[in-house]
Amino acid sequence: MIEFNEAYAKVLEHSLELGSEVVALRESVGRILSEDILADRDFPPFDRVTKDGIAINSQALEAGIGTFGIEALASAGMPQQKLKNTHNCIEVMTGAVVPQNTDTVVMYEHIKIKDGHATLTKEVKKGQEIHYKGSDVVSGTVLLHENSRIGPAEIGVLATVGKSELKVKRLPKVMMLSTGNELVEVSEKPKPHQIRKSNVLSLYAALRQEGIPTASMHLKDDRSLIKEELTRILEMYDVLLLSGGVSMGKFDFIPGVLEDLQVEKVFHRVAQKPGKPFWFGKQTALNTVVFSFPGNPVSTFANYHLYFLPWLYRSLGIEIKKGEVVLGASITVKPPLTRFMQVKIENRKGCLWAFPVRENGSGDLTSLVHSDGFVCLPPREEPYGKGEVVTFVGTR
Repeated sequence: MIEFNEAYAKVLEHSLELGSEVVALRESVGRILSEDILADRDFPPFDRVTKDGIAINSQALEAGIGTFGIEALASAGMPQQKLKNTHNCIEVMTGAVVPQNTDTVVMYEHIKIKDGHATLTKEVKKGQEIHYKGSDVVSGTVLLHENSRIGPAEIGVLATVGKSELKVKRLPKVMMLSTGNELVEVSEKPKPHQIRKSNVLSLYAALRQEGIPTASMHLKDDRSLIKEELTRILEMYDVLLLSGGVSMGKFDFIPGVLEDLQVEKVFHRVAQKPGKPFWFGKQTALNTVVFSFPGNPVSTFANYHLYFLPWLYRSLGIEIKKGEVVLGASITVKPPLTRFMQVKIENRKGCLWAFPVRENGSGDLTSLVHSDGFVCLPPREEPYGKGEVVTFVGTR
């Protein structure tokens, strides 16, 4: 049995180089960029009108002119217009190219128009209401960096620079496996000695939030059947996520079968609660990583967030962030186990406070819906005091 910090480090050491793939812009939401995105031209690409009104030449203002004859109209999407007489003006709409021979825009609210002439009603400042070419970024500027996650704002930038297709990090192919003769389908009515499947569906939902397509399979507690299916699956997937079958029971066949299939055990059992029986390994020849979580719901849920997500982010090149919260109650954690305690978070005047959630052990699935995540409490002799700052792993 190894300590949590050692297990965590070993998991990250076995991250995968997943490579890249090209996807359509509309299919890229949530994906991770595998290239820098550069501005293909200045932004904005021309001197742009920012208010509906008139465009004038400021020299006319210096000559004392306050009323301007309207020569033409310029709207967004039209080629650049030209003011012929600098004592006149051109009506302009938001988004239009600032006309030649003009350098100032006056909004409609600050003029009066009558008989084809516009008269100023407020003081005007030279250069106002113009968004100048290249004032945001110039051509060649890096707009989005490699390893950035693509969200709605990024989609807008990608569209603006014409990236109808782009390179993103390839997502791992994941297979989820559950074991146990006690499990039945969600649609079935369980007998008194049975329970409905829940772990694989929780994992499925969590992986969907990361945009990862996932397959799943349930295996009965039959060693030969488990070996047969794992032999096939190891060749097809980058990651196996198993729930159950790794404890010390007579029907916990997974560790032995993985050894038979030359999956190297990196570690088995971690000094932590919940999730102590966690098994982790890698089939080097096939470049497949195996996370085999304990079958108790809270253990599976905790280990997914504590180990798999950091492993995924490291494989995708994403920064692994850890939060901090203030304990809202004193907690005793006796050696040798690191304690991951479910907590509810409250924001009190900008400070995040964590309050323990009542739970009835790692089999208490219902407690998960009342918590926002886990606080990480390494073992020590003295209690953790109320008001102490600790590490927090969010699950919401």
